[in-house]
Amino acid sequence: MIAAQLLAYYFTELKDDQLKKIDKYLFSMRFSDDTLKDIMGRFRRELENGLSRDTNPTATVKMLPTFVRSIPDGSEKGDFIALDLGGSNFRILRVKVTRDKKQPVQMESQVYDTPDDVIHGSGTQLFDHVAECLGDFMEKQKIKDKKLPVGFTFSFPCAQTKLDEAVLVTWTKKFKSSGVEGMDVVKLLNKAIKKRGDYEADIMAVVNDTTGTMMTCGFDDQRCEVGIIIGTGTNACYMEELRHIDLVEGDEGRMCINTEWGAFGDDGSLEDIRTEFDREIDRGSMNPGKQLFEKMASGMYMGELVRLILVKMAKEGLLFEGRITPELLTRGKIETKHVSAIEKSKEGLKKCMEILSRLGVEPSHEDCLAVQHVCTIVSFRSANLIAATLGGILSRLKENKGVPRLRTTVGIDGSLYKMHPQYSRRLHKTVRRLVPDSDVRFLLSESGSAKGAAMVTAVAYRLADQARQITQTMAEFRLSKAQLLEVKKRMRTEIENGLGKKTHEDATVKMLPTFVRSTPDGTENGDFLALDLGGTNFRVLLVKIRSGKRRTVEMHNKIYAIPIEVMQGTGEELFDHIVYCISDFLDYMGMKSARLPLGFTFSFPCHQKSLDAGILVNWTKGFKATDCEGEDVVELLREGIKRKEEFDLDVVAVVNDTVGTMMTCAYEEPTCEVGLIAGTGSNACYMEEMRNIETVEGDQGRMCVNMEWGAFGDNGCLDDIRTQYDRAVDENSLNEGKQRYEKMCSGMYLGEIVRNILIDLTKRGFLFRGQISETLKTRGIFETKFLSQIESDRLALLQVRSILQQLGLDSTCDDSIIVKEVCGTVSRRAAQICGAGMAAVVDKIRENRGLDHLDITVGVDGTLYKLHPHFSRIFHQTVKELAPKCDVNFLLSEDGSGKGAALITAVGCRQREQEAAAAAQH
Repeated sequence: MIAAQLLAYYFTELKDDQLKKIDKYLFSMRFSDDTLKDIMGRFRRELENGLSRDTNPTATVKMLPTFVRSIPDGSEKGDFIALDLGGSNFRILRVKVTRDKKQPVQMESQVYDTPDDVIHGSGTQLFDHVAECLGDFMEKQKIKDKKLPVGFTFSFPCAQTKLDEAVLVTWTKKFKSSGVEGMDVVKLLNKAIKKRGDYEADIMAVVNDTTGTMMTCGFDDQRCEVGIIIGTGTNACYMEELRHIDLVEGDEGRMCINTEWGAFGDDGSLEDIRTEFDREIDRGSMNPGKQLFEKMASGMYMGELVRLILVKMAKEGLLFEGRITPELLTRGKIETKHVSAIEKSKEGLKKCMEILSRLGVEPSHEDCLAVQHVCTIVSFRSANLIAATLGGILSRLKENKGVPRLRTTVGIDGSLYKMHPQYSRRLHKTVRRLVPDSDVRFLLSESGSAKGAAMVTAVAYRLADQARQITQTMAEFRLSKAQLLEVKKRMRTEIENGLGKKTHEDATVKMLPTFVRSTPDGTENGDFLALDLGGTNFRVLLVKIRSGKRRTVEMHNKIYAIPIEVMQGTGEELFDHIVYCISDFLDYMGMKSARLPLGFTFSFPCHQKSLDAGILVNWTKGFKATDCEGEDVVELLREGIKRKEEFDLDVVAVVNDTVGTMMTCAYEEPTCEVGLIAGTGSNACYMEEMRNIETVEGDQGRMCVNMEWGAFGDNGCLDDIRTQYDRAVDENSLNEGKQRYEKMCSGMYLGEIVRNILIDLTKRGFLFRGQISETLKTRGIFETKFLSQIESDRLALLQVRSILQQLGLDSTCDDSIIVKEVCGTVSRRAAQICGAGMAAVVDKIRENRGLDHLDITVGVDGTLYKLHPHFSRIFHQTVKELAPKCDVNFLLSEDGSGKGAALITAVGCRQREQEAAAAAQH
């Protein structure tokens, strides 16, 4: 018993001793984590060199764009053919993709031989052979009469400029057909098919086997965004942000990049870790100096590496008692499959004995242990190297996404990974150590690269079909110049109707006179109070205007809330609250005793009979105070002041915020005679000739007209450009059938239009995987500020995704591109029809004055105009195109409803004095 234990102990000692010797001998093949992290960093730099326009020509890692822009989303369906050419046999598959949950993919395939004389013959021979096999396959499948979409897996380095073309860079593996390098393989195959003339095929996509692997796995797991091959050769691909790919136009979305990482180190960047054995392998290869990383890591060279090490150890007497046989010296006698067999945990040593005996070296038990250990070191090095380069890709993905933790899936294929007993476990472990802040799932690709080609084709087919349908949907929003000119013409007609005495009653665009007869001339002087009521807040301002050389405007204000019970109580309560706020402000400013002139910005539709009388037509914006509609709001305010009996004010003017905007800008810029609000709501005003305003007595001079243009189209005159989405927004609004123009171009409604389009696209399966979330069903969820954010040029799609995620919408990159396009289309139309309205106004002013050319300034206010990244630019461009005889300048207004109201009051006081002087003369 003791003897047996001693013997076992002796063997263990011997084993440990022997293994330590080998560890020392092959020290340069064993890497610490620090070295691996260093390699990972080097590879990251190579990736960046390959992506950048300046460094790509000299980069070793070529980073070829594949024009595959998205992974499957599970909604693919159809009947496809896949070709797979990349090795000694050539496979053709028919792949039927259905939405059947149990068996979504059905495949039938056939393998055809590719004889050596074809591989080494002419390109014409090669593609004639492929076309012949495809014909035979279609005949057997009885589909010769159908023109099915074809995906072509072509596993050689190719330069692509679109999905359906691939120019062969160089042949690799054993292929050497003449006249193919530098040619588009799709053209060559199409030519061969056409020459036969007995069937048609629609080649939609050429993919590399790596991409095919990612796509196959992507069909089963939508998180899959990396594909790796670890087989005879090795390569990887992953989804990169388009904005980082200099070689491809555009920066929206992602694209799969075929790294061609086998060439990593071809510039000498891995010299410090290459061993004498690696150099010997390279010297004896078909392509010396090329694919150096692949030669250290892939299956094609692993057996040979082991053989070279054994030869050297035997020569130094460390193995087989120094015996060296002709077999051991023959290239290719140890294959990668032998390495896999030797490393099996149970029968590995037995296999080792068999394999070595065949080489005639008469191995001892210790020799077998040693050889097994050499195999382990060589294959472990491969797993470590691949873990480092994969780690580089994963850390880049994490950075691209800007997330604290990356969750992703890596699709893997290849004989070494599949067949070697320990390889996959070692790879996974090392990857997890090198990128600890990621959760990586490794997915074995089932039916490999060819099914992937069918998937790419299916996705391309789905995206093409989807793009066509989305374009069709959005086409209704894209207005031609002719349509916009028509909108301008109709606006002109409505303007005339609103101004005419006979037509005014039934006109939709009301053209309300404001009794503001001139813009400021710079002589305005004094202290004025301004009130601003137009929403849930109420402002009181003191505005000190000083004329003279250095004109100044000094403002003090206070904001008061209006409780909902006051907004919806009695008129008396509302005006008592307003007077209470004024009283508080006057105390605060210490000005109770002065009888100040006051301007009242009242942003609700009013019929004015004079500058200081405005009859409320109807409440809007959630106000419902009783006994106000049909009453003069100035009288209601005066009565409130009387009830309070604390101070007196001289109410000079009732002002609409649009007019206030015009006046503020006119104070800075005398040519300003138009005001525009493009914000939550939309409205405009301008200086019209008195002779044209038939609703007011007198023909002399001008008067500002508050257009109330939001109601344009309420008589149906815009129905031909309104879409089903506009109708849906209108039907769900508080004032159905009213303010139709405003509902197409103002901030309050753009988000709703977008939401309705997104719901429709989701129902049709183009967005959010066809799932309509609760959020998407909620009215008003899509605020206009989100549109501004989503359309901002600086925002990458990632940020668009995070905005959508805040809204509870889990979006892919493709979803984000579509959402961005929808937002852009809707806001573009808004800016264009708003511009068409403005063009009608400035052209009318030009004609009023009998001018060939008009220079004029428009004062503008409103959040949509100020904050949206493109609205103002498109709006300006439209006005310029539709009113070419007008040179229109746009000026941003600063506080139209406060400062503007004070200026109108100042102008009103001046008007009063002039009228009094004129009366005195008579």
